[in-house]
Amino acid sequence: MAKLEAKLGMIVDKVGQFFSGSDHLPSCDSDIIAGCEREVAEAEKQPSSDKSMQESLLRLSWALVHSKRPDDVQRGIAMLQSSLPSMVDPLQQRENLYLLAVGYYRSGDYSKSRDLVEKCLEIAPDWRQALTLETAISERITKDGVIGLGIAATVAATAVGLIAGGIAAAASRKR
Repeated sequence: MAKLEAKLGMIVDKVGQFFSGSDHLPSCDSDIIAGCEREVAEAEKQPSSDKSMQESLLRLSWALVHSKRPDDVQRGIAMLQSSLPSMVDPLQQRENLYLLAVGYYRSGDYSKSRDLVEKCLEIAPDWRQALTLETAISERITKDGVIGLGIAATVAATAVGLIAGGIAAAASRKR
């Protein structure tokens, strides 16, 4: 009996995790973003530190795409997209692609996120962060597909019920 209860508990936990939407990605609040913005402003004042500026912008981009606010995520995506063409170092390119993938994941564009993660994995096939994000994307696509099928089935059942009800009402009026 205890084994059955344990298995039932595991099933209930899995179903709860499925519908909870937790993605195990870190998130940033507005205080962290504000601190990164101050850091970028300070780096702009120092003309000789191009590397410092790039690092500050990367930290700000990271914070923005990990934000729970959609406006911040979109800002982060825009920053990363504008800097991507100038990337020549494969490690910087990998990092930017990954952060773009996180941004698109957060904004709900899972197919674009998956494409970017695949590019990251071409550069670094064993990169654990990208592999974890790839798994989260696949799970989210599966979850959204299951929920979409459930909604479609509910709509179809409702439509059949309404049609049957309409036919029954019409038949009762003719009598």
